Amino acid sequence: MKRRTVLSATLVLSATAALPALAQDAWPSRAVKFVCNFPAGGPLDVLARAVADVLQRELKQPFVVENKAGAGGNIGADAVAKADADGYTVLFGIDSTFTVNPHIYKSMAFKPADLRPLVIVSSSGLLLGANPASGFRTLADLVAAGKDKGVTFSSAGSGSPGHLAAAMAIDATGMKITHVPYKGNAPAVTAVLSGEVTGGVLATPGMLPHVKAGKITALAVTSSKRSQLAPDVPTVAEAGLPQLEQEVLYLAMLPAGTPEPVAQAVQKAIAEAVVRPEIKTRLASLDMHYEGTAGAAAGKRLVALSDRYGSVIRKTGMRVE
Repeated sequence: MKRRTVLSATLVLSATAALPALAQDAWPSRAVKFVCNFPAGGPLDVLARAVADVLQRELKQPFVVENKAGAGGNIGADAVAKADADGYTVLFGIDSTFTVNPHIYKSMAFKPADLRPLVIVSSSGLLLGANPASGFRTLADLVAAGKDKGVTFSSAGSGSPGHLAAAMAIDATGMKITHVPYKGNAPAVTAVLSGEVTGGVLATPGMLPHVKAGKITALAVTSSKRSQLAPDVPTVAEAGLPQLEQEVLYLAMLPAGTPEPVAQAVQKAIAEAVVRPEIKTRLASLDMHYEGTAGAAAGKRLVALSDRYGSVIRKTGMRVE
């Protein structure tokens, strides 16, 4: 309850916007750094670099992406939380750092109060895939095996969306799942390919080439709608387990102390960049859906997810490994 109160008070109240926007020539006047708190090459990193390219071209200042991965996104988030609150250090992250990590880490070097959400850029579901040697063809096959002998799932790290997905599956079905964390989505996919693990619930773009090659069997997607990239794969609801619905939110954040006019200028720039045709095309290639939820509304959405995930985490005992 205490964690929920802190998250609610900080993400919602710090996200309010009331002051007039900063003059266009005030920001940026020098290089801007986007800190991506997950490894290079993943969907978040690709998105951050695409937005940086557009803003660099349009605003005539350098926009540099720096990857600071580790501890479920905590390391990168902490770096931004402690950065100067001047609009020149922006976090590109995913919701789990704020909706999952506070429930599974005994302590964090930063508080949710230290960061404010600007805009939820996009969302995406995950793809639940298994090594073909498992013999699974449907989600029901996986659940039956998980209840009987147990299965192993890889993820991009402790606290990652794939880790949460495993906990949600345990909570919804009673499956026995051994979670095996890796350092990023790519090695987690490789573990499924090699048979090191039974399967995983991972970012669709990283799984799909191997699905098409017959090296990974796609069982379901966790989004409420079918994947744009894999329309033949059923949703978890269509497969009979709507409790497993889960979407990853990709968002931009600033240090909480950033002056309101500066925060509004950064939010406006990012919001305008992500609706450009080239970014929408890139989003589709990553199986992402445009969101655009900003300010207080973004904070409220994070609070609602934190409540939902916190309940699952408490019931399953999900923890950092």
